[in-house]
Amino acid sequence: LWNGSFPFYPGTRVCFPFDTTQAVIVSIFLSLLATFIIILPGIRGRRRLFWFLRVVMGLFVGAVVLTIQFTGDWETGWVTANTSYKSFSGALVNVDVGLHIGLAGVNVTLVGNPVNQINETINYNEHFAWSFGADYDHSYSEGLERGLPNPILYVAEKFTTQSPCGVHRQQYRISRHYASLTLWMAFCTWFVSILLFSMPILLYGSYMLLLTATLMLFSLLFFFTARNTLKCPIQFGPASLKTDYGGSFWLTLSTGLLCLLLGLGIIILNSVQPEKLKLVFNLDERKGEE
Repeated sequence: LWNGSFPFYPGTRVCFPFDTTQAVIVSIFLSLLATFIIILPGIRGRRRLFWFLRVVMGLFVGAVVLTIQFTGDWETGWVTANTSYKSFSGALVNVDVGLHIGLAGVNVTLVGNPVNQINETINYNEHFAWSFGADYDHSYSEGLERGLPNPILYVAEKFTTQSPCGVHRQQYRISRHYASLTLWMAFCTWFVSILLFSMPILLYGSYMLLLTATLMLFSLLFFFTARNTLKCPIQFGPASLKTDYGGSFWLTLSTGLLCLLLGLGIIILNSVQPEKLKLVFNLDERKGEE
């Protein structure tokens, strides 16, 4: 014991890139999908396929809109560099430094090449939150008190409110808050569209689906605007850490375009061939039985 406590790592490391929140959301939607699959044999004929496709599409869109709120790979970047490991030490280590930016904060990863160097295991992943109710500067100060490695502190310092770069205030934090807000609105409009399709009020349901797509694409616009604003470089000697769009960005873009195509398709089909649209939504009992 040291001062009456176990001398272990004082903070809980964040599981990245798939944390417990994402696991809970995915589990809930998979449970809903499994429930619908169980009752699928009770639906007869062609209606079974159409009903299954509607369920899969609806659950997929809802799961994506909700999950991407908590992912940390909207923007990612890696660099391999020889850099100092600790303050007041001239020892250099060869490491991979990773930066993963999400709507709720940043993850900084540090992995040694090899992992064991200078009699230590270099394998870190630290999360610094900037969501509502979180104090980024306080998280950074805690990292300083714990004595985190220099590369992690150097990257994290770029996003503090006191940084000369102004990245935290002018770019990422505010734009991510607006992007998160539009995605919560998109989740609400998706839920309303599911209710309208179930009533069924197909035309208004397609309008809400288009609104969902518009909100998702607007969230990407906020993200894109902040990313392309001039910011300070993250330099490790001659090597520079540069980031690019991550998996969450492309998933949001593809899902938004999918909602846009589905909404437009329903509107066009309702104008051109409403009978086929009713068949897809199981509204024409006679043709459905055929």
